[in-house]
Amino acid sequence: MACCCKERELESTDLFTPLSFPDIASPSPPPLTLSPMNSNFTALSSGDLLQSILERLPPRDLARSACVCRLWRAVASDRAMLERAFSGPWGVKRVVGTPSSTAFWRCSSLTRFAISHRLSRGDTVAGLALKYSVQVMEIKRLNNMMSDHGIYSRQRLLIPITKPELLSGATCYIELDEHAKREVAVLYVDGGGPSNESDCQAGINIKDRRKKRILESVRRSLHVDDGTAEYYLSAANGDPRAAMMQYSEDLRWEQQNTHM
Repeated sequence: MACCCKERELESTDLFTPLSFPDIASPSPPPLTLSPMNSNFTALSSGDLLQSILERLPPRDLARSACVCRLWRAVASDRAMLERAFSGPWGVKRVVGTPSSTAFWRCSSLTRFAISHRLSRGDTVAGLALKYSVQVMEIKRLNNMMSDHGIYSRQRLLIPITKPELLSGATCYIELDEHAKREVAVLYVDGGGPSNESDCQAGINIKDRRKKRILESVRRSLHVDDGTAEYYLSAANGDPRAAMMQYSEDLRWEQQNTHM
């Protein structure tokens, strides 16, 4: 009977379960860490391999990876890489245009997108809110409007996007709206694009003024001349925070070598 019981127990045991030997088992290896401080980091020295990995990251993590080293920054700051991470979650086919700052790509929420509605006679804010299934206050907030009367001094309004399926397979245009005072990826639901040359020129002028304000802010913060501020802004792809961090690092390195 005892033998039969032992045979049944052996039959019920999973033959593929590995045997454990507590006395001689070796401890589990520590998790693999990729860092510039150890030899594992050389595994990502190939640009193609690094690109295939970084393109899977969301925009915020992609921005963080650009702070690791120069190689990572070169790959993570690539225009196609930034656009793919920005438009990927919504299925956007293409994003046309260049933002005034690379910080634009870091947030890929629906608030970065808007519909361009060309105003015609009889349009009201309440009517547009009903047409696009959004709140009246959302339209006012996006277009920097204090009251409904602001609609009469404009040729178009930006409409918030509440249905992500509208962006699937669409082409959006990065624009800095003159009245809204904000930069968004604009969707033209009629399938066209920005056709008014004066609107495009106005957007370019706003970008130029914004770049000058950023340059002036960096110059004052670093207490440097325009040429130095422009150099660090260019090296940081227009990101003022990264420009000031790079300047601080260079200044710290210079001070350390001077004392040596």
